[in-house]
Amino acid sequence: MTRRPQILVVDDEPQIQRFLKPALTAAGYDVVRAMDGAEALAAARAHAPDVIVLDLGLPDLDGKDVIGLVRRHVETPIIVLSARGEEAEKIAALDRGADDYVAKPFGIGELLARIRVALRSAQPAGGALASVLVCDDLVVDVDAHRVARGGEPVRLTPKEFDLLVALMRAGGRVLTHKALLARVWGAGHTADTQYLRVFVGQLRQKLERDPTAPALIVTEPGVGYRIAVETTDAG
Repeated sequence: MTRRPQILVVDDEPQIQRFLKPALTAAGYDVVRAMDGAEALAAARAHAPDVIVLDLGLPDLDGKDVIGLVRRHVETPIIVLSARGEEAEKIAALDRGADDYVAKPFGIGELLARIRVALRSAQPAGGALASVLVCDDLVVDVDAHRVARGGEPVRLTPKEFDLLVALMRAGGRVLTHKALLARVWGAGHTADTQYLRVFVGQLRQKLERDPTAPALIVTEPGVGYRIAVETTDAG
């Protein structure tokens, strides 16, 4: 029998726990619950969940500290679920190692979609990175440095190509400005957000059906960018 993916839900609000457990169970997941940061860290070690859904406002530890402590040991996808809507909070959580951010109040459909993205994007330990990435009708052959959309080749500069690959490897998860700049240009360029905007604009001109209304490379205001459609590995 195929093992059901396991979700660790960390939230001190009983009504959230009562709502999420049956909803996630009905969607095909096993659920482990934790009410504070200490319980979350113990459960993460004991159960090795496939995804962690984490509230930032915990009674004993700040959720961002929990993210940092979890990240010392595992790369389990972490989806922040919080009423803290400030951009600075989102950016801080993502920079500490969270993979995605869903603001309260939220729809269960959106959360389930983010969980599916997190599960699809999780890289098995020791697994090789895919050499061909597919997103809708966009195909990127990483090894050959070739890009096509709708079967038509698209010419990208080396940095445009690296930026696109970073976004597609994230598989629909948001990447902060800082994370993208570090991955593509190096740690010394993490403050060059205007530089990043220029390159995102160039990618959109080449890839979007309507660059004035981008539907592929989506802006998370004040935070970063994501690929709007889930990416799959074709090889």
